[in-house]
Amino acid sequence: MKKWQKIALKVVLALSITTTSIYIFAPWEYGLYYVKPVPETIEEEIQLATEHGLDGMIVYVDEGNKEPRTYASGWHNRDQKIPAYGNALFKIASIAKLYDASAVAKLAAANVLDLEKTLGSYLPELSSRIENADQITLRMMVQHRSGIPNFTDQEGFNWGSNSLDALDLVLDKPADFLPGEDYAYSNTNYLLLENIMSSALGYEYTDYIRNEILLPLGLQDTYFSIHDVPKKELMSGYYVGSDEDFKHLDQGYVASAQNVGVFLRALNDGSLFTEKENQIYRDLYEYNHTGWVLGYSSIARYHKDSDTVLIQFTNTTGDDRILLTQIVYSRLLSILHN
Repeated sequence: MKKWQKIALKVVLALSITTTSIYIFAPWEYGLYYVKPVPETIEEEIQLATEHGLDGMIVYVDEGNKEPRTYASGWHNRDQKIPAYGNALFKIASIAKLYDASAVAKLAAANVLDLEKTLGSYLPELSSRIENADQITLRMMVQHRSGIPNFTDQEGFNWGSNSLDALDLVLDKPADFLPGEDYAYSNTNYLLLENIMSSALGYEYTDYIRNEILLPLGLQDTYFSIHDVPKKELMSGYYVGSDEDFKHLDQGYVASAQNVGVFLRALNDGSLFTEKENQIYRDLYEYNHTGWVLGYSSIARYHKDSDTVLIQFTNTTGDDRILLTQIVYSRLLSILHN
C-alpha cells in the first residue's frame, strides 16, 4: 500500500470512529448536528448553534495575518431580549489558570517565588491541615500533581452558592495520591497558589497580574470579580431546565473574548514574557484552556498549524451542552481551515 493510501485510510478510520462515537455515546440530536453540512461562514454556524440549544455565543478569531474578528449570536440577556454582542463581558472560569500560572512563572523568574519550595513553607498555618503540605512543591500545584483534593468535588460544594468557604471543604481531608505520583485536576491548587502569591508579594496577587500582565497588553476588559464590572455588560448565564440567570454568582475572572484572545496570543508567541520567564513557563503549564462554571462555558485555544487564536464563549450549561459546544468548536475550525 502506498504512503498516500495509508494516510487516506487513517483519515477515513478516524472520521468513522469519531462519527460512530458521536452517534453511540451522544444524545441523538447532537449526532445529527455533528453530521449537518458545515456552513461557509462563522456567522452561519453560530446562528445554527443558537437554534439548537445554546442561548448565546461569542466567538473571537485572530488568524495572525488578518484583522481579528468577533462574532455573536443568540441572547446576551434572554429575559430582556437583548441580543448577544461581541464585546460583552463573560465569566472565563478556569481559563483564569493561564493568567495565574503566568504570574507564578514571572514571580519565579524574579526570585519572589521558588517553584521547588513547598506549600508548607509558604503557608505554614496549613501544614497540619493539608496532607503532605511539606512535600508538595509549587510546581506540583501548578501542574495538578499535588494530590490535594479538588474542592468542587467535595460533599457540600454547591456551584450555585456565593457563600461557601471553598478551602474549608478540603482541610483535614486525605490526599488523593502522594505528591508528584499522579495527576488530578484540582481547583484547590490554584486557590492556594493565589494565597501564596499574595503572601509572598505582601499585597493582592490581582494587583500584580493587573500591573504585569493586563496593563502591558492593554487589557482593559479583564476583571477578577463580577463586583468590578459594569453589570449590564456581563452576559447572562443559563442552565438547562432552570429559568434563573446566574450572572449574579461571583465565580472569578470576567473578560471579553477579545481580551482573552490578545492574552492567549501573547502567551503562545512568548511576547508575554522575558526569555527567562519563557523558559520557566515552557516547563510549567499549558498554553490553552477551557472553562466551566454554572451558566458559562468557554474554550480558548491557539492553533499553531494555522497561527490562529480561536475563543468560544457559550452561556448555556447542563444537559450535555458541553458536548454541543465541542462539536460547534470543531465545526468553526473546519470553516477557518477551509
